[in-house]
Amino acid sequence: MPERFETERLVLQRLRYEDEPEIFYTYASKIECTRYMSWPTHQSLKDTRAFLKYAVNGWRAGVDFSWSIRLKNSNRLIGSCGVINDHGKIQFGYVLGPNYWGQGYATEVCRRLLAMLKTIPEVYRINTFVDMDNVASSRVLKKCGLEEEAVLVKWFRFVNQDNEPKDCVLYKLPL
Repeated sequence: MPERFETERLVLQRLRYEDEPEIFYTYASKIECTRYMSWPTHQSLKDTRAFLKYAVNGWRAGVDFSWSIRLKNSNRLIGSCGVINDHGKIQFGYVLGPNYWGQGYATEVCRRLLAMLKTIPEVYRINTFVDMDNVASSRVLKKCGLEEEAVLVKWFRFVNQDNEPKDCVLYKLPL
């Protein structure tokens, strides 16, 4: 996976330990950002440091790749995205700070990320799932060419939603 790539307005680069405070204050400590994430809202910089250790180790192992999302014009961190590569079966996700919602950044990131993933010869499937209530992300995924594959009943327990099993929608990118 490339350590750095760009879109028209954004730079995506491999997560680094130096990103810790920006990650924490931009999105990881904000419940409105982590509501639909698989990981708990960070309570301290220590939680963010532990996440970064996981991200660095995942990259080294060649299975879990995470990038910061930064504005080109200011280098400000606005979110992150990640890919899990299970022998060519890709699952991806993204998160943005609330100040950056509704400006097309998620769509821009996803389009570029998906275009890059489609060039990797071993990739045979690209998919992701979202909480059925996450209408904004469903809209982004559809704009990026993903198709609804299935409704997964009581599929996932989101730790930031009382750990109750939630219905999810599985999306796939036709390859």
